[in-house]
Parts: sequence; C-alpha cells; structure tokens
Amino acid sequence: MALVRWEPFREIETLQRQMNRLFDELAPATREMRDGIAFVPSAELEETPEAIHLRLEIPGMDAKDLDVQVSADSVSIAGERKSETKTEEKGMTRTEFRYGKFQRVIPLPARIQNTNVQAEYKDGILSLTLPKLEEEKNKVVKVNLS
Repeated sequence: MALVRWEPFREIETLQRQMNRLFDELAPATREMRDGIAFVPSAELEETPEAIHLRLEIPGMDAKDLDVQVSADSVSIAGERKSETKTEEKGMTRTEFRYGKFQRVIPLPARIQNTNVQAEYKDGILSLTLPKLEEEKNKVVKVNLS
C-alpha cells in the first residue's frame, strides 16, 4: 500500500474551479451583462378590481429614451442608458460613463384595454395604469357547495 501525501490547498483549488464552473452555467444574467444588457429594472405590480398598476424603477433616464409597448396580456419596456458625468477639480478631470441597454417583459395577471393605458414618468419611476377589460372585472364566479 502506497502512502499519498494530503495537500489540502490542492483540494481547495479543485473546489474553487468546480464552483466557478457551476456559477458560469447557472448565471445567464451575468452573460447578458457582458453582452450589453446593463440592468433589469425593478417592478412592482398591484391588481385592483378595475385596473392593474405597474411601477418600474428606471433612474437616470429621460422619457424619450424609453420604449413602452402594451399588449392585452403583457407590458414590454426597453431603453438605453447613456449618461456621462465630468468634473474638473484642481487641474484634474474625472469622467464617468454609464451606458447600457435593458429590456423587460412583464406578463399581466389579467387582460387589459391596451388602448386606455395611462403613463407617467417622474423622478426615475415609470407608473402605468392598465384598465382591465369589462369581462375581466366581472370574472368572479360563485361556487355552490353541496
């Protein structure tokens, strides 16, 4: 029987390689960021009997740079962030760039009237009021118990 020297650091390196491979396989969002997708805006969805209220956090953009498309059962928001800050202080110039595209498609829990959508973009928050179709408003069904 041969003696084998135990090298704990070699086992740690092997574990690290395996973990890196796992994260590369399970992180498609990281690959999208490398391919030009900058971020995915946070969203908040609230459903009332009359409408669906959708709010998205899209800071640092102008309304003209947003593309909002509403269908009967989903909302698609896309845009491109282009910002540059430049400061000059004590003979030094500092410039920061933030560029990148984003796109998010949000499925809606009920069908809506996409011709009557109300939108507001203020302080980096996009608010959409999506009125429901009449048959969606009256979709409550009573169940009889025997």
